[in-house]
Amino acid sequence: MDTNYLENNYLTLVGKVTGEKKFSHEIYGERFYIFNLTIPRLSGNADIIPITVSERLIQEGTLKEGKKLLVKGQFRSYNSYENEKNRLILTVFAKDIIEIEENETNEENEMVRKDTITNEVVLVGFICKKPIYRQTPFGREISDILLAVNRAYNKSDYIPCIAWGRNARFCQNLEVGSQVKIVGRVQSRTYEKKYEDGTIENRVAYEVSVGSLEVIEEKKDEKETDIENQEAV
Repeated sequence: MDTNYLENNYLTLVGKVTGEKKFSHEIYGERFYIFNLTIPRLSGNADIIPITVSERLIQEGTLKEGKKLLVKGQFRSYNSYENEKNRLILTVFAKDIIEIEENETNEENEMVRKDTITNEVVLVGFICKKPIYRQTPFGREISDILLAVNRAYNKSDYIPCIAWGRNARFCQNLEVGSQVKIVGRVQSRTYEKKYEDGTIENRVAYEVSVGSLEVIEEKKDEKETDIENQEAV
């Protein structure tokens, strides 16, 4: 099966730069940096999302505190080994960054004005772990999903997703290996990690909040019909 990796995983974010950029890594002489982008929610809260970007995409002042940016890219994951433990790290890999000037008129700015809050991610991947369905003490239905999204060079990104309500009920019946298309938003949330010695560490988790979910099924019936039609001819 041919895979279009750009269609499998793409996102668009509009937000403001928070904090200073930090050096991340270097590959074949190309330096990459990480910075945080603050994206408002309709509720009045905000998501703070880490962005990884190549030095080729940024100019002097691009990542200045408070600068409004349009970021296009992919939601990616990688494994980090800390204290002999494996940890899944999530980040947005920027493929394009555009500065948004409030007093300028161009195509990107018009899009931002029409959509005050821009935070959308589209993923096409495979369920790689049985979804976990649960209800909160207040009766809210939730399903946790781990999606494997293929990337070039035989790599995959493992993206945690969270579904709500009817989507949550539907997801609990999905089998491992099912291919789905998810449209949602990238979100951040804080939680407490408790250790055996009683100490508590505050952490931030990143995931995709599912807005819509579609199961992609192989069209075997159509293939069989095509063969029958060819034989009839």
